[in-house]
Amino acid sequence: MEKVTDVVMVRGEAELFERTAHLFELATEISCAARDLHTWSVAHPSAPEREQQVRGMTVRKIYQPGVLFDAGLADHLRQIAAHGARIRITEREINETILLDRRIAIVAGDQVGGVRGYTVISSPGLVQGIQSLFEAAWHAATDLESYQARFAELGAQEILEQLASGCKDETAARALGVGLRTYRRRVAELMELLGASSRFQAGARAREAGLL
Repeated sequence: MEKVTDVVMVRGEAELFERTAHLFELATEISCAARDLHTWSVAHPSAPEREQQVRGMTVRKIYQPGVLFDAGLADHLRQIAAHGARIRITEREINETILLDRRIAIVAGDQVGGVRGYTVISSPGLVQGIQSLFEAAWHAATDLESYQARFAELGAQEILEQLASGCKDETAARALGVGLRTYRRRVAELMELLGASSRFQAGARAREAGLL
């Protein structure tokens, strides 16, 4: 481990867990942003989330939509939500980060030689800045249940597949069994859901989020 003042660099989740396990055990508030459920296995202890809630822990997690298309991961999200965790979905790019009690920030880095690096930050000024970024992402994200309901209502996965195929709207509408106007309205609503200003941008964001 390399330490530079209030910034600690670690390699791999084993070392990260060794260095921070006591912080997770004592934490009463955890905020987490991740692209999927694999980055932060250190943040998923074997003890049920129910026990964490009994301890009065506040848990907030932001994920990208790709997690909803893996049945096992989606089920895991539903379980931890049932035990009190608040979960939101965002299509925007996010920095994979964990914040503990607004005092410690853990930021995931790139993989080097198959091992991922992590930065543990305790500097109050830096942590406050990272917390502010998380809060902005949190307020811009959509509640898990609302996102799932809206996505299913639009038939978003099927629409994205039609857009990716490059077929004409008339052909796509026939394939989905809807009228042309209905199809175009759903495409427009999907673009709004993805925060996209064009079909090309919608496709790009869907690919970035793992939806295609």
